[in-house]
This record gives sequence, C-alpha cells and structure tokens, in this order.
Amino acid sequence: MSKKNNPNNQKELSFIEKARRAQIVECAIETIAEVGYAQASLGQIAKRANISKGVISYHFANKEELLEQIPIEYYLAWQAYITPRIEAQKSPKEMLRVYIESNLTFIDENRQHVFAVIETVSNKRTADGKLQFAADHDEAILLPIENILTLGMQEGVFREFTRPSARVMALTIRNAIDGFTLELTRKPNLDVQEYTKELVTIFDKSTKK
Repeated sequence: MSKKNNPNNQKELSFIEKARRAQIVECAIETIAEVGYAQASLGQIAKRANISKGVISYHFANKEELLEQIPIEYYLAWQAYITPRIEAQKSPKEMLRVYIESNLTFIDENRQHVFAVIETVSNKRTADGKLQFAADHDEAILLPIENILTLGMQEGVFREFTRPSARVMALTIRNAIDGFTLELTRKPNLDVQEYTKELVTIFDKSTKK
C-alpha cells in the first residue's frame, strides 16, 4: 500500500489530491459496473476520468491498490449513511427497523458501487485462496446488529438470545439484506419497498418477546 493510500496519511493530502483520488475511484466503480472486474484496466479507467494512466499511478501504485479502495469507500459511505439514522431512534425495535430499511435504501441508491464491490470482493483473494475482505468485513458488518439485539434484550423488547443464537439472528438479518443485493443485480426492477416491508415484518415477528 502506498503512502497516499494509507488512511492514516489522508490528512497529508491536499484538497485537490483528495478530489482527484475520489474521481479516480468513482471512475473505477463505473468501469467495473460496465465491463466487470477482469476487464477494468487502468487505461479504461483513465479514459473515463479523462486523465492519463500516469495520473492514476501518481495516486495508486497499481490496479490492485486502486480497486482495494472500492470496498473501503463503500463501507465508509455505508457507515456514514446508516449510523446516524440508527442513533436517531429511541427504541431497539425502531433501530432494527431503520437498520433494515436504511441498508436496503442505501443499496438501491448505490447500485453501481454495490456491483463494483461484489465484483472486487469476489475476485480479490489472498495467497491461500481466501477472500481478502471476508473476515474483517463480517465482524464489522455484524456488530451493529448484535448491539441492537443486545440492547433489545436488556430493555425487555426482544426475546432472549444466547450469545450463539444472537450471532445466528444477526447473520440471518445480514444475509437477508445481502440476498436482496444479489437479487437486485439480477432483477433491477425489483419492488424495493415491498421487499423492505416484508423483511421488516419477518424480523419484527422473529425477535418479538
């Protein structure tokens, strides 16, 4: 990872450098959404951004380093979108409802980025063949759900979960959301509101005390 790509060094970048990096990442997202991960070359990304490949190389050491930013940027944008909406709720029941609704809305409104993340994560593997982003992603993405479930139990709103079963419920909720993501890529005209309403109903009933 280059110095410019290290999150701890972001404060060292000028406003123009940050804007250029953001533009390059956005063009990488658009390129992958159009042609897929394997076919998304630096040349194509540069052409879309109306810059030279040398400009990309100034900001990112190689294609892999650039594409690593796609799931990172997605997670940061997701977190910034979801967190304040959950924190604005006063009850665990409403937090869970808003968590589901906000996730599906965010996915629906960021379809290109979602597809690019799926392509990138599916193709980016470690030397032993494991998905590079899987473990860290799973823990970070499940924690907010488990926190909501725990709070709901403490306040007597949700039924009691043991620690293993709370993880099972968190996984089930997350997998339902991720399943929606895949379904939306296959069926772009999916009724998002109806899907959202059904998921909220399912998990309201399954967590009720």
